Amino acid sequence: MKKPLIMTPGPTEVHEEVRRAMAKDITNPDLDPNFFEYYKETCEKLKKLLKTKEDVLILDGEGILGLEAACASIIEPGDRMLCIDNGIFGKGFGDFGKIYGAQVVYFKGDYRKGIDIKELESFLEKDHDFKLATLVHCETPSGITNPIDKICPLLRRYGIISVVDSVSAIGGEPIEVDKWQIDIALGGSQKCISAPPGLTFLSISEIAWDAILNRRAPIASFYCNLAVWKNWYQEKWFPYTQPISNIYGLNCAIDRILEEDNHIERHKKIAQGVRDAIIKSGLELYPINGHSNTVTTILVPGGVTFDEINNHMIEEYNIMIAGAFDYLKDKVIRIGHMGENCYEEKIYITLKALDKTLKEYGIKIDGSLHKHFVNTQQ
Repeated sequence: MKKPLIMTPGPTEVHEEVRRAMAKDITNPDLDPNFFEYYKETCEKLKKLLKTKEDVLILDGEGILGLEAACASIIEPGDRMLCIDNGIFGKGFGDFGKIYGAQVVYFKGDYRKGIDIKELESFLEKDHDFKLATLVHCETPSGITNPIDKICPLLRRYGIISVVDSVSAIGGEPIEVDKWQIDIALGGSQKCISAPPGLTFLSISEIAWDAILNRRAPIASFYCNLAVWKNWYQEKWFPYTQPISNIYGLNCAIDRILEEDNHIERHKKIAQGVRDAIIKSGLELYPINGHSNTVTTILVPGGVTFDEINNHMIEEYNIMIAGAFDYLKDKVIRIGHMGENCYEEKIYITLKALDKTLKEYGIKIDGSLHKHFVNTQQ
């Protein structure tokens, strides 16, 4: 069977150079001194991507591992945690907090908009006694990017540790960990990085390390315990055997990003073009503001279901797009334009197929999606 064109908001296509890197001979990562240097080198490249001088770690597990590890390592039973919630993943952070005994307080934003910084500021003026706050950079299900450049300095002003899920943003949205005073920034291999699923990476500030290493209660996990990593390089010791082939692939994928001068601008231009095409065609975007560089979320038009659209796209055009889940189930169409998906020709093919699919189901389209898109790129 011919491989489909994967235009979902992660996992994304993996470049042939990355796949070749994963095929390199492996060694014993627990014993080979060269691998400790290679792991460190990969972390140093991630520091450039994140614009940070803080410690960076790579963990063996999909992006969710990083979210849980941050909560497990910082939270002690009874700690107050602020969950900044304007979407499915933002709200879900609260569940991790509860697992590890936090008293979770929610700041709820509009689910169709980015977090309103003035509303958050007013909230914190009245109640800011929190050990940590969790927030999402890019809410993947809704296609909304939150202003973490303003939120994290606000949290730092009140002495609140910031834990940021940037899994769907890093590599496609601007991020400056040190300048924006982010305490823990969490990423994943399978989104804009365009490496295979299976790795989490994260930066950890000195403030976060202090909270992790100076607890009253022990961390209620081993695999999610960030404290055991603190001196990994000095001691030449990993807590568990590293997924060496995946790290080879990640290293190569990061090189591809760092070698490109304009990867953020490429994502921004493509994303704006997709949104303009959707609007000009008469379809409706789900987000009202805070539009993401990496995923566009479109309301399913009346007269057709997401399943009908999705099945037709796969069966007739061999293109894979995405729906959503939770409160957005069956309500939206999502197109991922991140990493290896974020190129004009792939978007053109996808929008042309979507245009034909919608018209075959009797949906009125003003002009053509793909032609509108091309006009925005000139």
